[in-house]
Amino acid sequence: MKFKSQARQNQLIEKITAQHMVVGIDIAQQMHVARAVNFRGIVIGNPLSFSNDEEGFNTLLRWIQSLQSAHALTAAIVGMEPTGHYWLNLSRWLSNRQFEVVLVNPHLVKKNKENRDNTPSKSDKKDALVIADMVKNGYYSFTRNTPEAFEELRVFLSNRDSVVTRLVSTKNQIHRWVDVVFPELRQVFKNIMCTGSLATLRLFPTPEELCKLRPQDIVQGWKSLMQRQSGERKARALISLASCSVGSKQATYAYKLHLKQLLDSTTLLASSFKP
Repeated sequence: MKFKSQARQNQLIEKITAQHMVVGIDIAQQMHVARAVNFRGIVIGNPLSFSNDEEGFNTLLRWIQSLQSAHALTAAIVGMEPTGHYWLNLSRWLSNRQFEVVLVNPHLVKKNKENRDNTPSKSDKKDALVIADMVKNGYYSFTRNTPEAFEELRVFLSNRDSVVTRLVSTKNQIHRWVDVVFPELRQVFKNIMCTGSLATLRLFPTPEELCKLRPQDIVQGWKSLMQRQSGERKARALISLASCSVGSKQATYAYKLHLKQLLDSTTLLASSFKP
């Protein structure tokens, strides 16, 4: 037997009784706006703007309680859009005080703007009222209170995805830097991101600097950064290729500064994966 979406919506509507006050909140970064309606959609009270902090949340609580008292309502359900991450703290704060917090689809909020005043105009006060209407009509879903271990895992995974994305971007920029400034480096180091290649880029980034060195100087520099370093044969090859490099010889200072930032960023990001 299929469970029809209309049957579920009917259940959500039936949850809101004549004793309910329905609160819609338009979420923003610093200032939220709240509107309230009864179970029939009749507006209750004036709009409330409150700040995204403890003082603002307590203002919202007093506003809800005063409207409930004035209209003899014993229950409240609070709806909001899951806008970015700005709704999380308010949702958690209200849930800890035994309020039922629900979410509405931002796409549907946009579609329902004309239901109130037959215009597609947008304002924080109107959006809050549209959200309250959607909750009253059963177009909402419940928030999920996840265990701390799950929340911690979610944060770790999100952080890892961010680090991996930035690391891949940084590596791609290093490859581009080599192609522009010293493309012949690939003839000596097949993998530009290997230890020897990165050490060379950090110590002797441009062909002009390599041309002024002896093979022994390069090997000695490698020893300062690597336990196992390439021999003089590779050092001679580097010097030979650097002397006839076709890489860019303009804006050398800017290219070196950019490379240093890329290498430092790579080291920092790679260290995030070490225990």
